[in-house]
Amino acid sequence: MLLFLTAITSLSAQQKDITLEEIWDGTFRTKGLDVLRSLNNGKEYSVLNYDRSTKTSTIDVYDYKSGEKVRTLVNSNDLSGIDAISTYEFSKDESKLLLATDLEQIYRHSALGSYYVYDIKSKALSLVSSNKIQEPTFNNSGDKIAFGFNNNLYVKNLQTGAETQITNDGKKNSIINGITDWVYEEEFAFVRAFDWNKDGSKIAFIRFDETNVPEFSMDIYGKDLYQTQQVFKYPKAGEANADVSLHVYDLTSEQTSNVDLSGYNNYYIPRIKWTKDNNILSVQLTNRHQNVVDLVFVDAAKNSTSLVLKETDKAYIDITDNLTFLNDNSFIWTSEKSGWNHIFHYDKTGKLINNVTNGDWEVTNYYGFDQNTGRIYYQSTENGSINRDVYSVLASGKNKVRLSNATGTNSASFSADFSVYINSFSNSNTPTAYTLHESLKGNQLRDIVNNNELENSLKSYKIS
Repeated sequence: MLLFLTAITSLSAQQKDITLEEIWDGTFRTKGLDVLRSLNNGKEYSVLNYDRSTKTSTIDVYDYKSGEKVRTLVNSNDLSGIDAISTYEFSKDESKLLLATDLEQIYRHSALGSYYVYDIKSKALSLVSSNKIQEPTFNNSGDKIAFGFNNNLYVKNLQTGAETQITNDGKKNSIINGITDWVYEEEFAFVRAFDWNKDGSKIAFIRFDETNVPEFSMDIYGKDLYQTQQVFKYPKAGEANADVSLHVYDLTSEQTSNVDLSGYNNYYIPRIKWTKDNNILSVQLTNRHQNVVDLVFVDAAKNSTSLVLKETDKAYIDITDNLTFLNDNSFIWTSEKSGWNHIFHYDKTGKLINNVTNGDWEVTNYYGFDQNTGRIYYQSTENGSINRDVYSVLASGKNKVRLSNATGTNSASFSADFSVYINSFSNSNTPTAYTLHESLKGNQLRDIVNNNELENSLKSYKIS
């Protein structure tokens, strides 16, 4: 007994207390893959790297199979006026990069920032706007960018440099065009309330009229001796929300048309998304109780609407980003109508083709559909409610394969061609580890990043 107590005392004496300085100085920081993007070729991926010693950002491309760095697309040291890159997006053909810098947070998801377009081949760098803007987004051909500024929407022609203001009535705490208000950002978790159609000829956007929404005053405490005050529209329970309306701007005619949604549950417009058809826009609508969702298709050429799908629930329906249109304009939809969240496949008229998944478990993430193999990839709780695993299944619902095998939280980032995926795994005792797997059976191909060093160092600390 004395020997046992001596061993316990000795072990405790070796363990250290966590200090406040260590919490903030990076001692317990995990290594990861920041802003991971799969390239169109399906063989390479890019990540945003930051060198703390030189204080430079690089966007580097790696080979999936070998893990070797193939090239550096851009280095902030080579860019005039950019100290660090916060995030980035490719144009669809990957000839250009949209670089975000100097981001200034507004609410939980929204931010203002300075944005640049970087031409990868010519290495030319151009500022999108001299103002701090919101949600700049390439069209599919990559020759134009739409963005929000001062509650209005603009389009920048990257070939001519011409800037067109497509809305004019935006006003602080009154009218917002194409960017969500506080309620939508918080309740429906999205900010960009506009979308390019397939050929870039039209932009659909939501307009928010906050005129009758009560104002809220909030003191902001910073580095100055006195606080400042922010006043914004904030509806408390039972108060008026913003009146929302849907509009489509035609870049050829430079005209905006209003979409009549009066025949549907149109209190909220929590999602808009163009289909594979240049003229067909999908709109998700819900009532104030959020227990009815109408999926409506808008024909922008005829300015007509049709109800494609209606979901009802006694309590509440969750809004997601899972709606995915396939090449034939049939679509993947997730629904909790069985009491569990599952994947459904509908044709373009809203007729059910197949109930893809089924069972007393939840689909917790939808990753996508491989047009070549006909397989759907998703994450679910099939292996226990506190676990997350990655699966694939045919669109018919047959030949399901569990791709992950470690018990804990597994999530996946698939290559553009769905041939391989990067799995991130963690549990209560394991910091996140990243591994590469082939997609058909889930066989591991190689380690990418692990945090074994951190896991071992934590053993010397007193942790409950």
